[in-house]
Amino acid sequence: MPHRNRCNKISLTMLYHYSIGTSLTHLTRPCKGMTLFSSLRARSMPTASPLLLALACSPMPAEAAETAEVERDEIVVSGVRQPYRGDFALREIPQAIATIDGTVLEQNAILRLTDALDLNASVVRQNTLGGLWDSFAVRGFAGDENLPSGYLVNGFNAGRGFSGQRDVAGIERVEVLKGPAAAVLGRGEPGGSINLVTKQSQLDRTFGTAAIQYRSFDTVRAEADANLALSNKLSARIIGYAEAGDTFRDTIQQRRWGFLPSIGMALGAATRLTYDLEWTRVEVPFDRGIVVLNDNFRTVPRTRFLGEPSDGDTIARATGHQLRLQHEFNDHWSLLVGASHRDTLLTGASSDAETARARQKLYVDGHSLSRQRRTRRYTSEHSVVRAELAGEFATGTMRHRVLIGADFDTFDTDQFFTRYRGPAVSPTTSDQAGYVLDLRNPVYGRYTPPTTIPTTNRRDVQRAIGVYLQDQITLTDRLQIRIGGRYDDFLLEVEDRLAKVTGRRKRGRFSPQAGIVYQLSGPLSLYAAYGEGFRANIGADVAGKVFDPETTKSIEAGLKVSAMGGRLTGTLAVFQLAKSNVLATDTLNPGFSVAIGKARSRGVELDVNGTLPGGIDVLLSYAYTDAEARSRVLDPSFSFQIKPGDPLINIPNHNLNVQAAKHFTLGGRRAMMGTGIQHVGARSGETGTDFKLPPHTLFRVFGQVELIEHLELFGSVSNLFDAHWYANSYSPVWVQPGAPRTATVGLRASF
Repeated sequence: MPHRNRCNKISLTMLYHYSIGTSLTHLTRPCKGMTLFSSLRARSMPTASPLLLALACSPMPAEAAETAEVERDEIVVSGVRQPYRGDFALREIPQAIATIDGTVLEQNAILRLTDALDLNASVVRQNTLGGLWDSFAVRGFAGDENLPSGYLVNGFNAGRGFSGQRDVAGIERVEVLKGPAAAVLGRGEPGGSINLVTKQSQLDRTFGTAAIQYRSFDTVRAEADANLALSNKLSARIIGYAEAGDTFRDTIQQRRWGFLPSIGMALGAATRLTYDLEWTRVEVPFDRGIVVLNDNFRTVPRTRFLGEPSDGDTIARATGHQLRLQHEFNDHWSLLVGASHRDTLLTGASSDAETARARQKLYVDGHSLSRQRRTRRYTSEHSVVRAELAGEFATGTMRHRVLIGADFDTFDTDQFFTRYRGPAVSPTTSDQAGYVLDLRNPVYGRYTPPTTIPTTNRRDVQRAIGVYLQDQITLTDRLQIRIGGRYDDFLLEVEDRLAKVTGRRKRGRFSPQAGIVYQLSGPLSLYAAYGEGFRANIGADVAGKVFDPETTKSIEAGLKVSAMGGRLTGTLAVFQLAKSNVLATDTLNPGFSVAIGKARSRGVELDVNGTLPGGIDVLLSYAYTDAEARSRVLDPSFSFQIKPGDPLINIPNHNLNVQAAKHFTLGGRRAMMGTGIQHVGARSGETGTDFKLPPHTLFRVFGQVELIEHLELFGSVSNLFDAHWYANSYSPVWVQPGAPRTATVGLRASF
């Protein structure tokens, strides 16, 4: 029998900030003489294992949490559980997981999710629709390049709508869930999923922060976060931000704001209800970047805007709701039920470089840029309902930890797109017909914007129902196996209003998963995993053909280490992923995709996070990724071709991020200084051609100092040595330049 401890009440509150995403635990009345670490043991109190998971990811010594035992008499639920995960320590999960917490984002003065994901080398930038949506690849695979990348928000499928680039305000941490987890998560990329854990209201606590900052290019930002305990069972967390100013791009100004409240209510001691609202808006001109002629990346200055200022802002907005009910039946079983709904809109006009070589005068005289005129109105509605039962039981000497769940997902997107394209270039083609801008001496507004005609008027509706089961079985003190699977039933309908044609695909598929974890010693464990996935490809090609679903297979193996009493953790992993029915951008028909058949990605990753002797916090992430097409595609009408072995667009072989920070005392006040380096290797800049983006290495410094109690000064400088770099590319005439040296300074108050 476990030793009984006199502690009677456990509240799931304070360790919210350290959790990796499962249930959260904290001793609100620890027994005299005991520490937090010696008061819990996973085997005697199964729901304490989320705390062990949290400690394994933090600088605190996680192993010490398993040295004592405690028995509970009462459960008080005031934290929020993440779905699809169960109660596992990191070393028990046959999967590589990296976490970018809010402290790191705050230290680096990071404002956008795109910049936050740069901190993990497994994630790389993709085309962002002129800076108006989030697009990234995990382990070399990006999904549909003509839609925003999907990510999870508190476990809900999200991110696929047209809401502008996600701001980091309201984000507690970013979780990079790598590897073959699609058998449980469903409908994700085989390389992994990004889960954003938002800042939740905390019961029976009142605290907050407010900050104002000034950034290069006359950008001003204000934000606030206040958690208010309205009663001992009801709390509200009010989060908001507003930002406006110029950018390093000529004539480009931007405005952003958001309101992100969270309300939590205790419905009894073991039940919590949480509601979250997302209400955001982005106003910024559509910007395709610069052109690169004959591989000369200095063809134009990186500041030069090649559109038309008179086009005005493109507006992206989102309104989202999440409602979650969490109930703990007892020490062993819990239920999570939730629903979400999100509406988005993106609308505006732009003047973009012509991508078809025959229509592009730039290739004739070297300075006259032929352009298209475009307007777009994209809307989406995304709804998810889900339920999950998590628990454990024993059969003989074997311990089973199971997840049983189901979800329903519907994604409805409506795209109305109009365009003007000039004729093929000939000696008689006028500059007005080509809507030309002179790169050497741009004169904006020289020509009246040409009249556009509709080229896309399409509605895509995807409905999916999934059920999943996972069982992780402890066979011995050292050996665990995981088995599971998911069945998905998809329906995809594409209504092409211009062609008056409706396409339909309906498919169902079972996706299995399996994993094994072996603990070599206290700090070391080995793991391996295999998984399959299934995801509908939304949309149709330029001819109106609805794409077949995408299928994936992935395998991963690795070593996990927890050193220095858990203060330093790391994962070394090797992986190989394969996809069928893969889509790629149709270079000559922007907004459309082409099916390239099969693709493969394989590589090696290393992630290290923690605190070195001397109190130096370190973050190291390196990835070698070899991602390539495995099928041949040839379009004789446009000379568009992809050959087996061609690299996938915007995927570097080598990607590295290293960061170190030191906390110290300055004049009796708390202070911190840090530095970081990011290196991104050369990568393909256009599907099916030899155009490449050059490698780049960026340095950054950051710091903060307490001026008086509850008031600190903070600052950062990114791209310290003002390197010329390029974030992503669609073609040589659509290349996104990276920002030059950028400084930030601000004040942050807390209460």
